[in-house]
Amino acid sequence: MKLRSPLPQRKTRLEIIPLIDIMFFLLASFMLVSLTMTKQQTVKVDLPVESASQNDFKPDMINLAVDAAGDYYLGKDRLSLPDLERVLTERRALDAATPVFISGDENARHGSMVRLLGIARRIGFTKVAFNVQARSGEP
Repeated sequence: MKLRSPLPQRKTRLEIIPLIDIMFFLLASFMLVSLTMTKQQTVKVDLPVESASQNDFKPDMINLAVDAAGDYYLGKDRLSLPDLERVLTERRALDAATPVFISGDENARHGSMVRLLGIARRIGFTKVAFNVQARSGEP
């Protein structure tokens, strides 16, 4: 003998429409939050030319530097701005994908650094970066 429940038996249903609504809301929220997130850090440049060792300079990269007096260096060689531009043009003809690293003394003028950046970009180097050194006590 079968005993039946006095309550009416309903089929189990999974409501998917509210689940989709919640997922779209979460997706939109995460997208908006990720678009507004920017990581900004300011790092002091403290790389005098004298502190660079011979091992820091590799043949597959170009190291430019500006000292506190405003003198320009290619590796360890002091050059004037027109000579530096001529040498960089020759290096670009050999390999256009060579990365260029610009180092500056802590007391170097900002304009000197921007001049080096402008020359490197004008010649056609696409991989140009400023070389910085993190201090050991800072996060």
